[in-house]
Amino acid sequence: MRARSGIATVVLIGALPIALIVGVWHVLAATGMAPPSLLPAPSAVAARLVQQWSSPAYLEHAASTLLRLFAGFGIAVIAGIAIGVAVTASRWVGATVTPLVRVLAPVPKIALYPAFILTLGFGDASKIALVVADAVFPILLATAQGTAAVEPKLAWSAQAAGASRWRCLLTVVLPAALPSVLTGCRIGLVISCIVVFLAEMITSTDGLGHLLVRAARSFQTVDMFVPLITISLLGLLLNAGFNAVRRRLLAGFPETTE
Repeated sequence: MRARSGIATVVLIGALPIALIVGVWHVLAATGMAPPSLLPAPSAVAARLVQQWSSPAYLEHAASTLLRLFAGFGIAVIAGIAIGVAVTASRWVGATVTPLVRVLAPVPKIALYPAFILTLGFGDASKIALVVADAVFPILLATAQGTAAVEPKLAWSAQAAGASRWRCLLTVVLPAALPSVLTGCRIGLVISCIVVFLAEMITSTDGLGHLLVRAARSFQTVDMFVPLITISLLGLLLNAGFNAVRRRLLAGFPETTE
């Protein structure tokens, strides 16, 4: 009972800033301090949001965005965890990968997008590649840090029982580093939501980012807010779903705080 009441309190506290922003937005629109051509009323945006969510065409655009997001995030998870484990397992891999990560991680990956377009085209591949390039680094770094911090005695015990080095890494070290790995994946998921939307805004013929740019070009401000709110809500739902999976996976760990 206390846990439920604590969750309700957290949700209520988190909803207060959003309610405040919507309230200020309503006041600005109702008093005319911001013209409707620049800032439409929240009620108009909400009505258009409901209308668009019942439109098959709009849902197809949202599905295109989610397809790119999940494809890019999935590849980033596989690559980030694999490379992160390899960095811990092999001194040579660590010596090779670490300098590359230090050089490439701070680079704004959006600067690589023209190169992705030239090599992969204007379709889904270039957008997925941009998502991978941005999301892989936090997952890789979190995996490498988490596996390196695992108590060496766990690995020694497994190897003493006859497990090979790689089997020990996959069955002992990686599960022990799961909290750190999942933290990196959570950061990568948030980054993926941002990057896929940005890529669609730059060059795309479908997706939520494309809808926002198309509405902006025709000065349809109400339609500009709809994809923006949609991607925000999708990010919120994805984060909630990921946290539910995370809590289940970390049920046996002493600390499962978010």
